Amino acid sequence: MVPPPPGEESQTVVLPPGWQSYLSPQGRRYYVNTATNETTWERPSSSPGIPASPGPHRSSLPPTVNGYHASGTPAHPLETAHMSVRKSTGDSQNLGSSSPGKKQSKENTITINCVTFPHPDTMPEQQLLKPTEWSYCDYFWADKKDPQGNGTVAGFELLLQKQLKGKQMQKEMSEFIRERIKIEEEYAKNLAKLSQNSLAAQEEGSLGEAWAQVKKSLADEAEVHLKFSAKLHSEVEKPLMNFRENFKKDMKKCDHHITDLRKQLASRYAAVEKARKALTERQRDLEMKTQQLEIKLSNKTEEDIKKARRKSTQAGDDLMRCVDLYNQAQSKWFEEMVTTTLELERLEVERVEMIRQHLCQYTQLRHETDMFNQSTVEPVDQLLRKVDPAKDRELWVREHKTGNIRPVDMEI
Repeated sequence: MVPPPPGEESQTVVLPPGWQSYLSPQGRRYYVNTATNETTWERPSSSPGIPASPGPHRSSLPPTVNGYHASGTPAHPLETAHMSVRKSTGDSQNLGSSSPGKKQSKENTITINCVTFPHPDTMPEQQLLKPTEWSYCDYFWADKKDPQGNGTVAGFELLLQKQLKGKQMQKEMSEFIRERIKIEEEYAKNLAKLSQNSLAAQEEGSLGEAWAQVKKSLADEAEVHLKFSAKLHSEVEKPLMNFRENFKKDMKKCDHHITDLRKQLASRYAAVEKARKALTERQRDLEMKTQQLEIKLSNKTEEDIKKARRKSTQAGDDLMRCVDLYNQAQSKWFEEMVTTTLELERLEVERVEMIRQHLCQYTQLRHETDMFNQSTVEPVDQLLRKVDPAKDRELWVREHKTGNIRPVDMEI
């Protein structure tokens, strides 16, 4: 669909809240609702009850998100190592132009791995969807050199790798907590065993009572650590392990979906290049037959020219059809990329927040355990303050005395 003619607009007119205006690569002014990602050629109305964008016009402009124009072109500097600037051939339509009915110079675009971008020298800097947030949907459109080899890695693949790495880190944190639980369980077991030891069991008096309380406090402390390990398992380790159990499977589905769209885009691009080559050959054939007609006029030559002209026209139509299919595939890929990257961003925020909350729970349990441990030794402190050697001696003497008559000197 060819968009309606753009209307003149004064720069002093204030747009309704949430709307911003941009210029397309062809100089067309269009409007984007930053809250809903809705786009329209017509200026949105600020009057209540009046729709911001009529239906037909909305469909004439492919979704523009993140300041990207119809073909999903990013604003960021592109890696020149992967650029292939394609020269225009004849009057064929520009690949990835925002209006199929427009004819545009191909020097204004570059193609990177079958994706059409505006040329950095001809395209002004585009607006970001989330300018101050470093959002995933703004910075992963182009491909990146693979540090492990000579190939490239798609921007979306980098995001997937980060998601899977986050899942792995989450799993390793769970394993770490599990090791901590094992230490607590072993420690509690050793404390309980030690509390049953008979060493110094024959100590008497108030000191003996304090010593017995020391051993009892070990048993109490062992119980505290067993409860701590149980809570670590149920409130920290298990939630970390079970959070998004099907995460990898969901990520694979997402990866396959985007990859299939990218393959479809590459297929459409190959069809465009094939159609462009066919058009060039038909035009060359028409030019050659026209030159033959100038040399020798004959009915046969005129028929050949008519036939060549028909084939050239058909080749041009085929090219336009292929370009239209390419633009549709690229627009679909672009929309899915924006939606999916925003979803991945949300999932990452959710994962980090979940881990933060459970680690906070871990520290809270630690504080509680320390408090309970302190309570187990308080009785010991109280008994130790009551230890009285004199009183202990009195009690022992009373129980074990043999007589209070002292010996005297022997008389002759």
